Amino acid sequence: MKLILVTPRVSEKAYRLVTSQNTYVFDVPMSANKNEIKAAVESQFDGTKVAKVTTLVQNGKSIRYSRGKNRYPGTTSRQGSKKAYVTLSEGKIKVFEQEEVKEEK
Repeated sequence: MKLILVTPRVSEKAYRLVTSQNTYVFDVPMSANKNEIKAAVESQFDGTKVAKVTTLVQNGKSIRYSRGKNRYPGTTSRQGSKKAYVTLSEGKIKVFEQEEVKEEK
């Protein structure tokens, strides 16, 4: 197995999934499969046990660009991305936790 790097995705939907279903959202490489994602999450975040991995690929949007004044518009597409929804059976990942700041008066 190759070593892959998974990065947590911080958004409102990801926060809601963490608090309600113990599911974390990660950005993963396009070439990664579910077994590699599971191994990477368990190795990067100690004390976690992965119960389920669901992946989805978002294709890049097609965009138009100008090739000169107003004639011959070109089209291309942005790069696609892959997300992994990882449900944990044991442990927690500190993504949204904040340290409490004590104020002195």
